[in-house]
Amino acid sequence: MTKRFFRLVIGSAGLMLIGSMFASTGVQAKDDEHSNSDEAQIAAGLEIAPVPLDFSKADRKLVGLGSYLVNAVIGCNGCHSAGPATEFAPGHNPYQRLGPFTPPKTVNPATYLGGGRDFGQIGPIVPGSATVPPHIISRNLTPDAAGVPAGGFGEFSTSLRTGWDPDQLHPNCSATITTNCFPPPFNGSLLQVMPWPELQELTERDLRAIYAYLTAIPCVATTGHPCS
Repeated sequence: MTKRFFRLVIGSAGLMLIGSMFASTGVQAKDDEHSNSDEAQIAAGLEIAPVPLDFSKADRKLVGLGSYLVNAVIGCNGCHSAGPATEFAPGHNPYQRLGPFTPPKTVNPATYLGGGRDFGQIGPIVPGSATVPPHIISRNLTPDAAGVPAGGFGEFSTSLRTGWDPDQLHPNCSATITTNCFPPPFNGSLLQVMPWPELQELTERDLRAIYAYLTAIPCVATTGHPCS
């Protein structure tokens, strides 16, 4: 056999080896991505949930994924609690330094996702009016007395996809509506504080996971939102 033949054989074998290495790497990357995409997040979500969870109404894994999105990614409780003063348990507010060391974070279960945070007046304040534009109060996301959170999945999904405000508490001002209303150019039919323009990019599975998590958390009783 000639040297040229040996070079061709060795070169072909090398190309085949490199190709198999790339193929193997690609398969491994896909396997790693698939294995880590949900399972690790589900485990983390179940670990970091700050309240006891009820899995009787939703799949445990979906609840875990929802917890991960709510607590580790989006941070829903920052807005949907009663406010910074009671968001965390006494002595466990990570933003405070009450002694030589910052205490570990502990969410206050009594206000967790129960809403009620006052964001003040959003937009240019009309002189002489305390209600135009209106104060924006975050909504209670916990299950109601019937065990249904956030008005049901359809309402919840529509709000996150389109920004529609299901409560319609703050319409646009008009000749007949002069209080608790939004003047132009704000659209009173839309949620003005909720970051729905970003959240609308969530996948359908993400939305269902978040909603499953909301069905699994305890009810927080607030005005107009009894637990029983």
